[in-house]
Amino acid sequence: MMQSLQDLWFGFGVAFQGHNLMWSFFGVLVGNLIGVLPGMGALSAIAILLPLTYTMHPVPAILMLAGIFYGSQYGGAIGAILLNLPSHPPHAVTCLDGYPMTKKGKGGTALGITMICSFFAASVGIIVMIFASPLLTEIAFKFGPAELFSIMLLGLLAGSTMSRGSPLKGVAMTLFGLLCGVVGTDVNTGVARFSFNIPELTDGIELVAAAMGLFGIADFILNVNRMKTITGNRKMSIRDMRPSRQELKEAFWPMVRGTCVGTLFGAMPGTGPTITTFIAYAFEQKVSKTPEKFGTGEIAGVAAPEASAHSKTQVDFIPTMSLGIPGDAVMALLLGALLIQGIQPGPQLISEHPDIFWGLIASFWIGNVILMVLNVPLIGVWVKMLQVPYRYLFPSAMFFIAVGVFTTQNSLFQMWEVLVFGIIGAVLMMLDFSVAPIMLGFVLGPMLEENFRRSLLLSRGNLAVFIERPISGTFVAISALLLLGVIWSAWRKARAKRLLGTMQERMGPMPVSDLP
Repeated sequence: MMQSLQDLWFGFGVAFQGHNLMWSFFGVLVGNLIGVLPGMGALSAIAILLPLTYTMHPVPAILMLAGIFYGSQYGGAIGAILLNLPSHPPHAVTCLDGYPMTKKGKGGTALGITMICSFFAASVGIIVMIFASPLLTEIAFKFGPAELFSIMLLGLLAGSTMSRGSPLKGVAMTLFGLLCGVVGTDVNTGVARFSFNIPELTDGIELVAAAMGLFGIADFILNVNRMKTITGNRKMSIRDMRPSRQELKEAFWPMVRGTCVGTLFGAMPGTGPTITTFIAYAFEQKVSKTPEKFGTGEIAGVAAPEASAHSKTQVDFIPTMSLGIPGDAVMALLLGALLIQGIQPGPQLISEHPDIFWGLIASFWIGNVILMVLNVPLIGVWVKMLQVPYRYLFPSAMFFIAVGVFTTQNSLFQMWEVLVFGIIGAVLMMLDFSVAPIMLGFVLGPMLEENFRRSLLLSRGNLAVFIERPISGTFVAISALLLLGVIWSAWRKARAKRLLGTMQERMGPMPVSDLP
């Protein structure tokens, strides 16, 4: 432990060097601002600024890119909470309760809760990186295709029933998302599936386009005739944006549980942040005493997924740095930035390049403090976005969505995808279907299929591999219990309804007094 503290002190010395601190501040600022723009997430920002690192020293280059990463995490939450626009797919879950809080006039409170959760979860993630990296790396090696399949199956089952209303509707939406996820080229055979001879679909449906369509465009279509702003003309002060003691109490345990979920998944290579936020939200709904309130503006529905996203953001660097296995596309870009600088990620990175590893860890704390200092005065600016008349806000957001989605692959076809998913989302919302399980099935489906097929290839077609391996068998058992619980709950509700109908038939119609 003393050695780790000495190394951390060395890292702070590296991070506080003038040019390193300047580039870290620049990354956090750019990430925060770009994260607010619809469609412009961390992936777009890092991809745009990656050529800038070619001529930079490795340390400030990595600090800047990392600052963009976690800066955009909070920036993405701003758009999700205030405008129902998840610029980064993990924030699609935040829309479920963050946007209803805004419609209740508590948008500033939701942003304050998000800022507190992000700092707490990031701090825990940094501590885990410092002291538990060797242990988490060892655990990560034990997660093969069978274990990843089992845990994704559990997330799929838990998430499909997390929507309000009928569990059957949630399952139906998850299956629709799975169907959308298999569109594209099969990774094993190279055969195009469900592409309908459209060349652009051979690469699959764009994740950002689906998220923007289902949440942002669908909401615009349903509210296109709205004349009033959400918060009216009331001025928002810092006091209005500060959560009350009761609200902090409601957010505390969801924040802790979300942080634990994000830390656990951050150590697993190949699991993206979107899975983490969905599972944290589903778990929080399962343990809540009032699960029916989720989706109507529940603080726990904002605190848990945001905490899980920020803790995973920090812990994600463990498999990327120590194993060379990125957790998602953003981590893959950061891995590419290291390789461009001639640095090979792996177990020897800490000993061969201590300035990069420990300087990066120290910059996380510095960057998160900068993030809080920046957003305390800026929260008022973000909330005032809602006072912009909708007739101006609607076309402006549409413009940024178009620009953001176009820049992901420089293709106009992605914009048509946004429109199609927007129309589908609006129709489903009018029919009282939740669109969140669609995103869950869309994200988990391809990875679920890939790990299932890989497990069968390695075991030569033996399905028992999923229950013979201890970790995989545990998750399969939990999935089975969850499924039985849903069936039992549905049976009890149907039985109670049937008994109530029988009692009403026996009692007959209630007497009605004659009207005078």
